[in-house]
Amino acid sequence: MATVSPYYDDLRSKPEVIDPPQNEETVDVGEHICDTAQSVLKPNVAVSSSVRELLECPVCLNAMYPPIHQCLNGHTLCSGCKPKVHNRCPSCRHELGNIRCLALEKVAASLELPCKYQSFGCMGIYPYYSKLKHESQCVFRPYNRPYAGSECLVIGDIPYLVDHLKDDHKVDMHNGSTFNHRYVKSNPHEVENATWMLTVFSCFRQYFCLHFEAFQLGMAPVYIAFLRFMGDDNEAKNYSYSLEVGGTGRKMLWQGVPRSIRDSHRKVRDSFDGLIIQRNMALFFSGGDRKELKLRITGRIWKEQ
Repeated sequence: MATVSPYYDDLRSKPEVIDPPQNEETVDVGEHICDTAQSVLKPNVAVSSSVRELLECPVCLNAMYPPIHQCLNGHTLCSGCKPKVHNRCPSCRHELGNIRCLALEKVAASLELPCKYQSFGCMGIYPYYSKLKHESQCVFRPYNRPYAGSECLVIGDIPYLVDHLKDDHKVDMHNGSTFNHRYVKSNPHEVENATWMLTVFSCFRQYFCLHFEAFQLGMAPVYIAFLRFMGDDNEAKNYSYSLEVGGTGRKMLWQGVPRSIRDSHRKVRDSFDGLIIQRNMALFFSGGDRKELKLRITGRIWKEQ
């Protein structure tokens, strides 16, 4: 963190009284920031690295937001880290008390910064105190890769993730809106919390992920198949899909709306938003001596009018 100016020593006598700069556009930090959709984007404003360092919490290294706390020596930290340091300044070990650094809060209110997803295509410039909210909803924010079968922290846009799944994870890639998959397991009595298969489909100029998994639902071992859309939720709602599994003259049918990959694989699975097949029923569909799982799942994806 940058060296604190002696100016902060002057705050010790009356830290609560700081006159705002004479600027009609100054934002009162006590006011609610308007929704980012209503924010007026302004030309980029360069902010020096020293100012950014002043607004960086020395404990968590994240940007600080009101209330920003300071010790008697002027060292600052964010409100989230204050209880973690047991009311002791992490820089000089003096007691923190309840002193607000109003000057730094007002400096922050005067800043406008680019979205951190600028490299992904967001060209917006946002007030400091609404930037965090915007970034949590930014349509340019990258996606996590949807493959749940291994530890992988890769993020990126959809074309990058598709190439990553194909080249690095060797995921099956198919073109078309219909599919017919066969799942075979030699010992179906061994059920683990692990993804079995992921297949990526390209249709309607979009990409979809078909998951098939065995997992434990309470004490009962089950299988689940579901579809996810490689894009945002508002686009996913434009599509529907169906899954069908059966055998020995019986069948089960599921119809639903694909979930966005913004929702994690685990979140979709644990909400049971897909075709769920109990193990006994799956073995019945498989026929034979029930010692081998042989499931054939057919499906279709279509675009709603």
